[in-house]
Amino acid sequence: MTDTLLQLANHPFSAPLVRALGLPQPKVLRRSQGAFLPKELAGRATLLLAAPGGLAEAACRAALADLGAQAATTGPLHALVIDLTGLASVDDLNYLHGTARAAIGQMAAGARVLLLASADAPGVEAAAGARAVEGFTRALAKEVGRRGATANLLYLPAEVASSAANLTGALAFFCSDRSAYVSGQALRLQPGRGLASPVQPGGAFAGKTAVVTGAAGGIGAATARRLAADGAHVLCVDVPQAQAALSSLAAELNGQALALDITAADAGAQLVAATTTAATSGIDILIHNAGITRDRTLQRMSDAEWHSVMNVNLRAVINIDRALDAAGALNANAREVCLASISGIAGNAGQTNYSASKAALIGYVQARSVALQARGITVNAVAPGFIETAMTGRMPMMIREAGRRLNALSQGGQPGDVAEAIAFLARGDASGVSGQTLRVCGQSLLGA
Repeated sequence: MTDTLLQLANHPFSAPLVRALGLPQPKVLRRSQGAFLPKELAGRATLLLAAPGGLAEAACRAALADLGAQAATTGPLHALVIDLTGLASVDDLNYLHGTARAAIGQMAAGARVLLLASADAPGVEAAAGARAVEGFTRALAKEVGRRGATANLLYLPAEVASSAANLTGALAFFCSDRSAYVSGQALRLQPGRGLASPVQPGGAFAGKTAVVTGAAGGIGAATARRLAADGAHVLCVDVPQAQAALSSLAAELNGQALALDITAADAGAQLVAATTTAATSGIDILIHNAGITRDRTLQRMSDAEWHSVMNVNLRAVINIDRALDAAGALNANAREVCLASISGIAGNAGQTNYSASKAALIGYVQARSVALQARGITVNAVAPGFIETAMTGRMPMMIREAGRRLNALSQGGQPGDVAEAIAFLARGDASGVSGQTLRVCGQSLLGA
């Protein structure tokens, strides 16, 4: 769906009129496409700052160099990493208003800011300072969003802060254009398991089997394409009614198509059978993307509308996972990602069923990640905001426009933005991220 305001705001003839009318002025976002690169940050002018006592400076410097970042001392900056893991008192926050502020003023349009705070800060003032960094990050993201730039935060325990290997995957994502629609977010990194080189011959996912449900269109199709671009063999799953589109996509990706009602009693068994063949041996990447909406206010919602959403969005995920676990179909160090939603965080009128099902997935990945951590398996969720798909294209115009503008970047995201976040969570060197929900929403003004 064409975003007319985005086009007008970036056209030399119409941009002055957009400004004069006081309308939002979204910037065209710089996005990366295709497979991960061996030097993901090559050519990106990157400044690393560290407040006194920072624990991550040496590891960050090594990881950035390994990713090909161009060390910079002045602007224009494409990426700015600020190590604040050494904050010992609230007075140390003045570093943000001094040294960091000067560097932020040198950012190029579409730049990336990544702040690092301590996850195990000793003492009450250090803990208060670390949490202050999160508030600062969210506020900064809203300020720089008007320039198409983003700001995000990583909480690091001391063990992670000193390890370049634990930081590489997150730096590659948050400092590159692959995180174009992720802003104002905070993730906690834990010591990684099963760390692997992010880019191998044939791609980061070469030799791996991925399963994507709801793959026939929208975010599911974008995700299947993204994983295949990095060498994954993709089993594309969707309802039998989508057989034509599903088969076409699988052929395009040299993958497999499986027409399947994921709410069927034997859905898990069918997935096990499809992924334990001569060509495949278990599942390395599992993406629970399939979902439906049946919108109506609670008092008017029928039993069928409630149960259908719960069955597809939640019960099917749980039942399939139980079947896969019983069969041992998830390989060691596998990656599982569930599609939650901003609606599951903020709630949405007329979507009590949908919001409940998506909120449940956020709790589900937290609990499931603990159960599977001994095998090196990570379980996370992504929570998309307003994404430009056929579904959002059918919304009434005013609701659609509100959805687009109510975020720090003043525009809707693309299915590829969600696919990039999923690909990041599926990386071998993202094993320190588990049990968490990453919002892909342009820092939506809705929700926490």
